[in-house]
Amino acid sequence: MSSFLPLFPLDVVLLPGAPLPLHIFEPRYKEMIAECLKLKTMFGVVRAQENGLAGVGCTAEILTVTKEYEDGRLDIVTQGVNRFEVMEVNQERSFLQAEVFYLQDEPGSPSNQQLSRLLELHNEILQLAGAVPEQASVTADPQLSFRLAGALPLDLDFKQVLLGMRSEVERVEALTTYFENVLPKLRRTLHIRQKAGGNGHGT
Repeated sequence: MSSFLPLFPLDVVLLPGAPLPLHIFEPRYKEMIAECLKLKTMFGVVRAQENGLAGVGCTAEILTVTKEYEDGRLDIVTQGVNRFEVMEVNQERSFLQAEVFYLQDEPGSPSNQQLSRLLELHNEILQLAGAVPEQASVTADPQLSFRLAGALPLDLDFKQVLLGMRSEVERVEALTTYFENVLPKLRRTLHIRQKAGGNGHGT
C-alpha cells in the first residue's frame, strides 16, 4: 500500500527495531513532530546523501518526549518500525513528504546454523568492545539481522544496503560476511592496545 508520509532526512540509517533519540530544533521539524504527536502518527527517516535522498527509509514511531524546552525545542526517543521505498517526494509543506511503498520480506528463513554463526560473531564484537553479549534466545527474532546491525555503529553505506534487502536470509548472509571481515581488524587493534598498555613500550 502507498501513503503520504512526512520525511526527516538525516545522516543516519534507521533500521526496524532500532532506537533513535533526536533533538528537534528546526521550525519545520518542530511543526512536523507536533503534528505526529497530535495525530499519533509516524514519520519517515531517510538518509540524506550528497545527490539527494536515499531510495529506502524506515518509519519512526515516537516512543516518548524526554524534554520540552521553553522555545519549543524537543528531545524525543523514536524507534524504527517499517521500511519503505520513496516513490515521489512532495514539497508543498515546510517539511518534505513522500508517496511511499512499504516493503515486505520475501518468504524464507535462515537456518539455525546461520543464525548461531551470526550471533557468535556479533557477540565476539561486543566482547571486544567490553559490552554484554546477546543471549542465544534472540535468534528467535524473525528480523535478527536488523536487531544485531542496529546495535552496532556499522558503516552507513552497508546499513543502507541492508535496509533495502528484501530477504532475511540475504541479510543474515551479508551481515555474517561483514562481521567476518571486520573482526580480524578489531582483534588486531585490541591486541595492540593490550600490548601497549602492558608495559608502556608496545612490546
